Parts: sequence; C-alpha cells; structure tokens
Amino acid sequence: MEYDIIIIGAGPAGCSTALNSAKFGLKTLLIEEHKVIGEPVHCGECLSEFAVQRLGIKLPKEVISKEVKGVKVIFPDGKSAYIKEKGFVLEKHKFEQWLAKESAKLGAEIKLGLKVLDAVKKEFWTIKCSDNSEFKTKILIDATGSSAFLSEKLNLNKRYTTIIGMQYELKDIPEEGYLDFYLWPKMAPEGYLWMIPKSNGRANVGLTTTERNKAKTFLDEFMKQKNWENKVKVKTFGGLIPISGAVEKTFDDGLILVGDAAGFASPLFEGGTSLSLTSGKFAAQIAKKAVEQKNYSKEVLAEYETLWRKEFPAYDKIMKGKNALYNLTEEELNFIGKFMPKNISQVSFMERIQIIFKILIKKPNLFGKGILSAAKAFSYSRAKYYGW
Repeated sequence: MEYDIIIIGAGPAGCSTALNSAKFGLKTLLIEEHKVIGEPVHCGECLSEFAVQRLGIKLPKEVISKEVKGVKVIFPDGKSAYIKEKGFVLEKHKFEQWLAKESAKLGAEIKLGLKVLDAVKKEFWTIKCSDNSEFKTKILIDATGSSAFLSEKLNLNKRYTTIIGMQYELKDIPEEGYLDFYLWPKMAPEGYLWMIPKSNGRANVGLTTTERNKAKTFLDEFMKQKNWENKVKVKTFGGLIPISGAVEKTFDDGLILVGDAAGFASPLFEGGTSLSLTSGKFAAQIAKKAVEQKNYSKEVLAEYETLWRKEFPAYDKIMKGKNALYNLTEEELNFIGKFMPKNISQVSFMERIQIIFKILIKKPNLFGKGILSAAKAFSYSRAKYYGW
C-alpha cells in the first residue's frame, strides 16, 4: 500500500506530523514500536501556554495535570527568582494519545507494536517491519527521538551529544505553583535539577547531568537535601536528551527529521516538546507542497530547514551561554543570585544591563567567564523562544 507520508515514532513530534498531515488530506501512516502511545514517558511533561497558543490547539482537561504560574530558578544557597509565564504540566502519555486520536479522526492510520527494521529508497521509500509487513511512501518522517533511527541507519548525520535525564514521580511534595529549576553544580554537574508539580500532590523530581553513571546517586542525594527521601515513589523514568543543537541535515530526498531525531531540544534546559510539535507542523506543510508538486526531492524539502531556522532560537548562542553557565562555581552562582530581583519577568532590558554591570563591578573576572553569554542563553530559554 502506498502512502503520501509515513511517520516512524508516535511521540509529540510524530503525532504532530500525523495530525497536521491528516488535516492537509495526505494519506498518512503513523508507526509506533510500543503497544501504547506515550509510554514510557521520557520527559518532565511541561508545555507553556505560549506554545499552546502558537500551535492553535485547545488542550482537553484530561491531558492537563496542573496549571503553573511560571518558572522559578533556585541558586545553591536557596535564593530564588521567578519568571511569570503560564503553562501546563501534562499527563504526557494522555497528551500524545489525544494527538494520535485526533489524527485518526482525520483519517491517519496508526499501527502500534510494530518496529521498523529497514528503510530502502528507490523511486519511493519501502519500509520493512518486524512482522514482515512492508509499506511504501513518498515521504518518510524520522520521529524516533534520541535514537534517530533513520539518520543513523542512512549515515545522514554524525551522532549528536546527549545528556541523561532521570526523575522520580513522588507523592506529597510541597509546591508554590511554579516549575522549580535548581542550579546546583554539586548535585547536578553540567546540568540542573527540578521539581515539577502535578495533580494530587504529585511531582516529577529529577535532574540532567553529563555524569550518566552517577545520575541516580546525585538525585538521591538531592532528595536527602530536600528531606524527600522517604516520599512515596510512584515511578522512575527518563532517557537521553540531545544537547548539541540541530543536526547538520534535517532533510534529504523524500526524508524529513523532526523533534529529538533532528536535535530539536533547547540546549540549556533541554525543553523539547514545543520544538517537536512545531517541527511536526512544518514537516506536514512541506510534505503537502511536495505531494501537490509530485516532487519529493531534497530541493523541494529544503524549505523545511528554511522554516525551522527562521522560527527556532539561535542554537549557537544558547550553546555558548550554556557552557559559560555550567562553568560557574557554586560560590559564583550564589553571588550572581544576590543581584537577581524576585520577579525576573518584570525586568527591562536596561535593568538587566544594570544588574550585569553591578555584578561585574564586584567580580570583573566573571566577564571572562562569559556571564553575558550566560544571560543571553537564559533569555533564549523563555517560552516565546521555545524554552518549554
């Protein structure tokens, strides 16, 4: 059977591609290797109100676990500052299942528990699956997450850098309606920790760190520091997250990479859902044009890269700032925290410059450590820049 578009992977990027492709009337097939969409969950489950409005979707109540007021940044000594930008903590598996159901209503076919083993391109793509079935498609979408199955198999890109993300879902965790992000090098080297509140007193408590083998040790120590070590653990989950920015080639003849498979995750705080959903929308738009023109070459699909480069944040600037931030000591972070107003979202551009000037007057060595780049990376991690 021949399709206009086949999507491998039913995460947020794959489901978004399927939904938008079906809206455009494309003959769409979504293939997921797990028997249940959205399980296991791999992320912190956050999505900003800004992202929801930008995508033009209306979240049903059942996929929302909790509405939050914004993001709180907490320094090693406990000093905190917050950014007011509303958003949602999702029941992520229900959210992805909802996206898939909406795409099915519009005509997309969905096959679960089916693993793609190979993809061969002649005039069109032939997909070979674990049950010996084969499917043909004009355009193929890699939405396989951090495994980047097709990119790896076709030697399209070098393997990107990943970081480990690990978290517990806990019960009875105190919260104030914010996503709590902890900058604490001792507890999360070259990463950060979080407490993301959910309904009924639950919360996702986790971290990212480059020291993969010590992630559990660090997280358990953080739990002790917060006096949460005896809280009931509902589950443990996580996975690998791309942190080096977009891959070199996000498209080829008859092929588009979306979401984590394309490296679309915010490099500083690793937010990826908003980027994934939008990349799926862009992929469907370009697929529609290719089908209408009956031309599936990379020359036509190149517009996909034009769209995301114009829309997504400057990865090189965020990477530079991230490296500068994670090069700061706890003492330096605490020093910077003393100058932070409680509500960062109310600070004007000129006030930010004044704050940085005051910091540099007291500690001029921070200029050489890239504090300006770190501040810029922070601003690019806001919701409007696809931070979450």
